[in-house]
Amino acid sequence: MMLLIVGLVAFFTIHLIPTNRGLRDGLVERFGERSYKGIFSVASLAAFILIVYGYGKMQAYLGSKNPVLWEAPTWASHLALLLMIPAFIALAASFVPSRIGAILKHPMLVAVKIWALAHLLANGDAASLVLFSSFLAYAVYDRISLKRRGDQGRGAVGASSINDAIVIGIGLSLYLLMAFYGHPYLIGVPVIG
Repeated sequence: MMLLIVGLVAFFTIHLIPTNRGLRDGLVERFGERSYKGIFSVASLAAFILIVYGYGKMQAYLGSKNPVLWEAPTWASHLALLLMIPAFIALAASFVPSRIGAILKHPMLVAVKIWALAHLLANGDAASLVLFSSFLAYAVYDRISLKRRGDQGRGAVGASSINDAIVIGIGLSLYLLMAFYGHPYLIGVPVIG
């Protein structure tokens, strides 16, 4: 559990830097924009690798070092599968200018919140509770922080019906790829079948 917690603390500490404009601006002034972004990216990736490795290791200890706190009912797994559809659409909207992205304002945060909630519903072990509740809490905090900083999120620049269709198509394609191939291969847990 220690690797998972260290990874989460490192990841969210790194991601809290942009929420403090003074700290972020000071680091950019000291290192330059490109160096700041490079260090931020490398440190985030290293922390993310720790999270994935730590979580995977805890799943191997399911029941002993990683106690099951509750058994998720079957309907929770089905609801999680359903919730992941809008999560992937929101994820796609964070990269393609669309009216969907404009409505969601911060589509990446919406995707993270839905992903975390869906996985909290479907997993009752301690490591899952720590992992997914941490991401959900961070996404809620970051959205509040953005609102306080006056960040209005995505506008409708470049949005069109065609882009909305592209976002939905990409989101559904990613959903199907992850459900049938990605989740079993990357996570080791089949979600359909």
